[in-house]
Amino acid sequence: MADWIAEDFNQILKACITLFIIFIMILIITRIFGLMTFAKMTSIDFASTIAVGSVIAAVVLNNQHSILKGALCLFLIVFVQFIVSLLMRKSSFLRKLLTNKPKLLMFDGKILYHNLDKANISKPDLMARIRTANVIDINNIKAVVLEATGDVSVIYNSDDSEMSDLLLEGVEKT
Repeated sequence: MADWIAEDFNQILKACITLFIIFIMILIITRIFGLMTFAKMTSIDFASTIAVGSVIAAVVLNNQHSILKGALCLFLIVFVQFIVSLLMRKSSFLRKLLTNKPKLLMFDGKILYHNLDKANISKPDLMARIRTANVIDINNIKAVVLEATGDVSVIYNSDDSEMSDLLLEGVEKT
């Protein structure tokens, strides 16, 4: 029966060395392709980050995968992400096809329930996000936006100054 608490020292040492080498590979790949490699800007970025984590776990924890195979997979994942990102910058069709559009969840202190439903967000979840933004008065909220990355942005102001229209450019309002 396999011991699920302890492991052979050689296996632990191999996992640590593998992790160290893979970590160095990630640093090299990040230097080649830039800091945006692990940014969470689009669904492609999100998918590649998940894939990178899966490859790292598989190589470190599974003896049947070599470091070279893992490094090649990491490089290919990031390379594909880089190429797709490049194509998305050049093609508005591809950008629309592969990216989510930010959604307006609140505007001028009013909850847009239709957009909450479309985004599959409950009112208690929305209120939790607003609380994490340290909003004191809900009437001070100019806008709450569910970003394309899944993050929630809360724009608020305690005085009556107008919000720049540029902040909501590209945001789905209805």
